[in-house]
Amino acid sequence: MFIFGLGVVFKLVNIQFVHGDKYRALASQRIVKDFVIPSNRGNVYSVNGNLLATSIPKYEIRFDAMTPSAKNFEAYLNPLSDSLSKYSGKSSGYYKNELRKARANKNRYFLLARNISYSDYIRIRNFPLLNLGAFKGGLIVEQTTKREHPMGGIAQRSIGYERFDDQGNLTRAGIDGAYGVQYLRGKDGRRTKQQIGKGQWKPISDANEIEPQDGYDVYTTINVNIQDIAHHALLEQLEKYKADHGCVVVMETKTGEIKAISNLGRNPDGLYLERLNYAVGERAEIGSTFKLMAVTAALEDKVIDTSDVVDTEKGILTFYGKKVRDSHNGGYGKITVSEAFEVSSNTGIVKAIDKAYRNQPEKFVDRLYDMHLNQKLDIPIIGEPSPIIPDPRIKNGRWSGIALQWMAYGYGVSFTPLQTLTFYNAIANGGEMVRPQFLKEVKEFDKTIVPFEKQVINKQICSKETIYKVTQLLKNVVEKDHGTGHKLYSSNFSMAGKTGTCQKNYAKKDKLSYISSFAGFFPADNPKYSCIVVIHEPDKSVGYYGADVSGPVFKKIAQKIFIDTPIVDEVESLEVKNASVEKEFENYYGAAQTYKTIMPNVVGLPAMDAISLLENMGLKVKLSGSGIVKKQSLTSGQKINKNQTVVLEVS
Repeated sequence: MFIFGLGVVFKLVNIQFVHGDKYRALASQRIVKDFVIPSNRGNVYSVNGNLLATSIPKYEIRFDAMTPSAKNFEAYLNPLSDSLSKYSGKSSGYYKNELRKARANKNRYFLLARNISYSDYIRIRNFPLLNLGAFKGGLIVEQTTKREHPMGGIAQRSIGYERFDDQGNLTRAGIDGAYGVQYLRGKDGRRTKQQIGKGQWKPISDANEIEPQDGYDVYTTINVNIQDIAHHALLEQLEKYKADHGCVVVMETKTGEIKAISNLGRNPDGLYLERLNYAVGERAEIGSTFKLMAVTAALEDKVIDTSDVVDTEKGILTFYGKKVRDSHNGGYGKITVSEAFEVSSNTGIVKAIDKAYRNQPEKFVDRLYDMHLNQKLDIPIIGEPSPIIPDPRIKNGRWSGIALQWMAYGYGVSFTPLQTLTFYNAIANGGEMVRPQFLKEVKEFDKTIVPFEKQVINKQICSKETIYKVTQLLKNVVEKDHGTGHKLYSSNFSMAGKTGTCQKNYAKKDKLSYISSFAGFFPADNPKYSCIVVIHEPDKSVGYYGADVSGPVFKKIAQKIFIDTPIVDEVESLEVKNASVEKEFENYYGAAQTYKTIMPNVVGLPAMDAISLLENMGLKVKLSGSGIVKKQSLTSGQKINKNQTVVLEVS
C-alpha cells in the first residue's frame, strides 16, 4: 500500500509539474476559444448612388439564467416578462415560467430572440435585467450579417456575391465577388468565448478583443434607369419567343463604362431569373455579327473594297462538299460587298474573304490578332473564357480546309457577348478599343479611396478610313430598305448595327436551335452608347432571326434611353462680348471710381449710365432727349455740391 501511495504521488507530481503546461493548454482549448466576428461588408452602389447590395446586421439574443443574483432575478422577473410579452405577443406568464425553468435547469444559453434587426436588438437589450449587461444581467448577444439586394432580381448575377458552401468552397460571382477580397470584405474581429456545455459557448467579456473593421463601399458604373430598361426589354422578348436564355449589355462608348447588364435564364418552372452571367462567361459562335470583324480585317489589308462586286451564285457555295447558303432562296445575284454586308449574304461575304485570303489564310488570322480579337478582356469579374479563332499554324484540330470560309460568316470562331460588344464599341469609338469597366470608384463614407479611369486596350484597331467605311455599312443595315435591320429604323432617332442568326447544335439535326443577336450603337452619328443583345434557343415556330428576336430589344433600349435620358446640346457660354459695350462700361466704371466731388465728363456715355453715375454723386439730373449724351450744363472738372442740378442734352 505504501508503494502504491508513492506511485500515486509520483503521478500527481508528474502531471502537475512536468506535463502541467500541456494539460492546462488542452483544458483551456476545450473550455475557452476565440471566435471570429465578421466585419460588415461594404455596400455596392450604382453610379448615381442607388443601393445595389448591402450587408444587414442580424442579432440573436440569449439569456444566461445563472449569471444574475437571486435578488436581481426575483426583482426583475416580472418587468422583464412584461417587456418580452409586449415585444413578442406571448403572455407575460409564459415568459415567467420559461425563465424560472431556465434558472432551475441552470440554462446558460436560453434563447429570447433570433434573426432580429438592429432596432429590435437595441430595444431588447434595454429591457429590465438585460440592461445590466453580460455580467449582472446575463445578456448574451450574437451578431451575424446577411447580404441583401434592394433591386431584387434585377442585375443580381452581375452585382454578385461571395458565398461558402457546406464544404468550405468559396463562390465569387459578379462585382461583389470580384472586388470582395480587395475592397468589400474589411477585416474580421475576434471575441473569446467559454464553453458552457452541450456545445454552447458564452462570451467571456461584454466587449470584443479585436473590433471588426468594415469594408469599403464600391460605386459601380451601372445606371439603374438604363438597367431597368434593359432588364424588362429582354424579359419581354424572352417570354414572347419562349427562349432558353439571353443577355443584354449597354456600354458607354467613350469610357467603356457598363451602364446596364442583364442575364436571364429560364428555370424548370418557366420563370426567367438571373441564373448565370451569360454576357461575361458564355462563349459561343456568333454568326453574322462576326461579318463586321471579317470585313474590317479585309478592308484594312486593302484586299477588298466595299464597291467590289461578288457573285452570290444563286445563294449556294460549295467547299469540300460543305455548302454555304443564304437565307434568301435563290441568292442575290451579283452585288457589291457593301450590299452583301447590308443584306447579310453569307455567300457574298464568304466569296469576298475566300478570294482575298485563300492562299494566305494566316494573313487574315493575323489581322484579327492585330485587332486584339484573340485576347481576353481581363475584366475583374471571374469566369471570362478566351476567344476561339482557328489558326492554320496551330495544330489543335480547329483548322480545316473550310475553316477560313466558315470563319467569314461567324462559324468556328467563338466569343462572349461582352467580347463582341467591345469590338463594336471600338468601331463606334473611332477605332479606340477600351476595356469594359464595372467600377467607378471605391469610397469610405464620402472620401474617395480608389478612382477608376478609362483603360485603353488598343489605341487604334484600324485606320480611320476603314472605320468610316464599316460605320457606314452598319448605318445602312438599319437605314436602307434592303438592310436586315431596316424594320428597326425610326425617323425619331438613329441606330447602327448588325443582325446575327447562328445555328446551334447543328451537328445534331434533331437538336438544331438558333442564337439570335444584334450588336451596334446609337445615335448613329457621334455614338454615346453601344449595345449587344443575344438570345439563345428561341422557339423556332415563333421566330429566330436576329432582326426579329434580338433587334426589337435593342431598339426598345435605344428608344427609351433617348426618351428618358435625352442627349442635350448645351450652350457652352452665354457671354458674348461686344467691343462698343465693353468700352462704354470701362468709361463709366472709370468715371465712377475717379469722380466723387468733381464734375466728370459724361459726354459720349449712354444716358442711363450718365444718370446713374451723377445721381450716385448726389446731383439732380434733368434730361432732354434720349440716347447718347451730347452736352452737359456743368463743366467737367468743376467742384460740385450735393443736390446741385445738371442738365444733359441727349440725342
